[in-house]
Amino acid sequence: MPLGSHEAHELNELLMSCTNSIQSMALFLEQAQDPELRDMIARHYSVHVQDYNMKVEFARQSISRDQLNVPSLTMTATMPLPSSQAFVQPVQPQVKLARLDDRAIATSYLLTLKRSGREYAWSAFETSTPQLRVFLEDAFRMCSHQSFEVWQYMARRGWYGVSYATQGEMQTMQSMYKEVPYQQPMNAYPSQ
Repeated sequence: MPLGSHEAHELNELLMSCTNSIQSMALFLEQAQDPELRDMIARHYSVHVQDYNMKVEFARQSISRDQLNVPSLTMTATMPLPSSQAFVQPVQPQVKLARLDDRAIATSYLLTLKRSGREYAWSAFETSTPQLRVFLEDAFRMCSHQSFEVWQYMARRGWYGVSYATQGEMQTMQSMYKEVPYQQPMNAYPSQ
């Protein structure tokens, strides 16, 4: 079954984006100084190549026989403590440079993953081919899980600030919403 016109256009945009991501990751691997950052990108790299190849397969055959290897989500969030907010290191864009430092690499990679994730989610909503839709949902989860790992790396180094909601903000929000008293809302309507 051929892809719909809108699906083909979405797939083309995703292929161009993925080409850029893979090339950027190759550059990041070449320039990263921190072994942890380099290892993280290297672990993610093969899934991005698999993702790209699956999109090429969809473009050629309207189907892929592969299933994306979505990494598991690391459940141990290492958010900095509120007192470490002062630790966030300021940044200033460099207008002339020969190479990226580790902070610039991590930032660029995180922003690439966030943008890609949004595009995968949007494309999934616009897709009527079930297998392509499942692939795009998996690709979104891949970006979500990988971006969380990059965020943790950056937060530990003071490169990504974390602002906590104040107790007053939380109390205001908590007072605005009440739970639905029905576990089975359809039981609130009498049968006819």
